[in-house]
Amino acid sequence: MSATPLLDDVNDPTDLRRLEVSALEKLADELRQETIDAVSHTGGHLGAGLGVVELTVALHYVFQTPRDKLIWDVGHQAYPHKILTGRRDRIRTLRQPGGLSGFTKRSESEYDPFGAAHSSTSISAGLGMAAARDLGKDAFNVVAVIGDGAMTAGMAYEAMNNAGASKSRLIVILNDNDMSIAPNVGALNNYLSRVVSSSPFRTARDVMKQLTHYFPKPLAKAAAKAEGKARSLMTGGILFEELGFYYVGPVDGHDLEHLVPVLENVRDNCKTGPVLVHVRTQKGKGFAPADDAMDKCHAVNKFDPATGLQVAKTSNAPSFTGVFAKALVQAAERDPKIVGITAAMPDGTGIAKLMERFPDRTFDVGIAEQHAVTFAAGMATQGYKPFCAIYSTFLQRAYDQVVHDVALQNLPVRFAIDRAGIVGADGATHAGSFDVAYLGCLPNMVVMAASDEAELVHMVTTAAAYDGGPIAFRYPRGEGPGVEVPEEGQILPIGKGRVLRTGSTVALLGFGTRVYECLAAADQLAQQGISTTVADARFAKPLDRDLITQLARDHAVLLTVEEGSIGGFGSAVQQLLLEEGLLDGGLVRLRSLVLPDRYLDHGNTQALYAEAGLDAKAIAARALALLGGAVQQRSTSAAS
Repeated sequence: MSATPLLDDVNDPTDLRRLEVSALEKLADELRQETIDAVSHTGGHLGAGLGVVELTVALHYVFQTPRDKLIWDVGHQAYPHKILTGRRDRIRTLRQPGGLSGFTKRSESEYDPFGAAHSSTSISAGLGMAAARDLGKDAFNVVAVIGDGAMTAGMAYEAMNNAGASKSRLIVILNDNDMSIAPNVGALNNYLSRVVSSSPFRTARDVMKQLTHYFPKPLAKAAAKAEGKARSLMTGGILFEELGFYYVGPVDGHDLEHLVPVLENVRDNCKTGPVLVHVRTQKGKGFAPADDAMDKCHAVNKFDPATGLQVAKTSNAPSFTGVFAKALVQAAERDPKIVGITAAMPDGTGIAKLMERFPDRTFDVGIAEQHAVTFAAGMATQGYKPFCAIYSTFLQRAYDQVVHDVALQNLPVRFAIDRAGIVGADGATHAGSFDVAYLGCLPNMVVMAASDEAELVHMVTTAAAYDGGPIAFRYPRGEGPGVEVPEEGQILPIGKGRVLRTGSTVALLGFGTRVYECLAAADQLAQQGISTTVADARFAKPLDRDLITQLARDHAVLLTVEEGSIGGFGSAVQQLLLEEGLLDGGLVRLRSLVLPDRYLDHGNTQALYAEAGLDAKAIAARALALLGGAVQQRSTSAAS
C-alpha cells in the first residue's frame, strides 16, 4: 500500500482543489514526507520547504494557479510547490545535471511565473504583474510569498512603498519563521485574523471611515487614529498599515483549519489595494533533526531520512571559505582596526569565525548588500579596515555602492568575494561569473584571485596591509588543491604575478584556481614534447605588465585562463598587449579562455568546467590547435 495515497492522486493543483478541506492536513503530511525523502537523495535546501508545506497546500487550494500568479521569493522553499505542480516524477532530479532547478524557473513550469534565487524580489515582480493585469483589464490574483529574512532588504520596502501608493491589488504573504514581528500565535490571534479578513469586518470598517467624515474635524481625526491604532496593536501590523497595506494576521501557517478561511477571505473580500497576510511558520517543521540544527537544516547534503545523518564529504583539504576565515581571525588578532561585515551569510562566508572571536568587531547587516558596502565605506572613513565578505553573485546587488560609495572616494574597503566561478548544484543564479569584469573596469580598484589555499592566506594579509584604496580578492566554492597553508601570510607586491614553470613555446597565464588546470595541461603538452611556461597572474588589476609582455615576446602561443566571464582578466591582457603593440607583428597567438557567453545550468562543477573548455584537457587542446600555425608564422615574421 502506498505511503502517500492522497498525494499519488494529485498530479496538479486542479486535483488538489477537488479534495475536501478536511483531507488537506493528511495531504500536507504526505507532501512533507515526500519532500524529506526527495531531498535525502539529492541534497539541497530542506528546512525552508518543510516550513511552508501547509502554506503551499493552502495557496494552491484557494487560488486558481497557474492563472493566479504565485511568486516564491528566493525560491529555495519551493520543493513542495514543485511536487504539487506536475513535477513530482522529476523531484529526485533536483539540482542534478539535466534535472529540476533548486529554485523557481520560468522555463521549467507555467506554475513558476517568476524565476528567483536571490532574495527580496517577489513584491516588485508581483506588483509589476498586477500593474500589467490592470492595464489589460484582467482579473487574476497575484500572490507574493516573502520570508521575514528577505524583508531585511531595502528592495522589499521600496516595492511595498510603491504598492501602497499605487493601490493596485496585490496579496503579499509574509512567511515569518524567525523574527519577533508579533506575539506568539495562539487561538485568539487566529480568530482575530479570520475576523479582520472577513467581509463584515471590512464593511463595518469602511462604514466607520465614511461616518468619521461627518464628525467634527478633531473628533474625526481622533476616531480614525484610534481605529487604526487599536487594530494595529491588536494584530501587530502598524508598519505595514503605514506603508499602505491592509494587514491580516498573524495566523498559524501550519493550521489549515484557520489558514484556508483566511486566504479565502482575502481572495474574496480584499478587492482593492495591497494586502499583507502575516503567517507564522516553523522552519524545518516535521523533521526532528532540524529541531536540533542551528540553521534548521537550511541546506543539506544527501542524508539518511530516518536519522538525518548527512553524507560526509571525502576531501581532507580545507575549504577556501575555512581558510579565509582562519586567516581573517589571525589578521584581526594582529590588528584591532580590522572588522568583518556580512549580509546575512555569517556561516556561508566564514565571518562567523570572526564573530566568535571578536563579536564587537563583526557586523551582520541582514540581507542588505547595498547597505553592507556603504556601511563598510563609512567605517573606512574612520580609519577602520572593513572586510566585506559577500558571495560574488550577491555583490552584484551592490554595484552602485561599490562604484559610488567606495571606488569613487578611493576608500580602503576589503572585498572578500566567495563563490567565485562555477558553483555546481546552485546553478546560474549563484555562479560567480562577473565580478572580475565588473570590478576590473573601476578606477582605484585592486583585484586579486587566489590560485590555492596558501595564496588566499597571502591575499588576506595583503588586503589587511593595503590602505591605498579598495581591494578585492576572489576564491571559489569548495576545497582547494590541498597545498600546505602557512601559519602567517606574506604581503604580496601589488600587481605582480609569479612564474610556476618555465618553458619556451607555449605560455599559460592563469588567474585563480584554473592555474592548477594550466599546470596539468602543461604536463599533457610535455608528453608531446612541447615546452610550456605556466604563470599565476595573481592580479587582474593592476596587471603585471612586465610578466605579460615577456610571456608574449618569448612564446609562440599565449593563453589566458580564468573562471570568469568575457570582459574580465583576459580582456585586460588583450588591451595591454594591444597598447604595447605586441599583437601587431603576429609574433604571438593570443587567446583568452573564459566562461562561455551564456548562463551555465546547475550540474557537477568539474563537468561544467569541462563543458566550458576550462579544464586541463581543453586547455592543452586549444594550445595544440594554435601551435602549428603560430610556429610557422613566427618563423616567417623572424625571417622577414
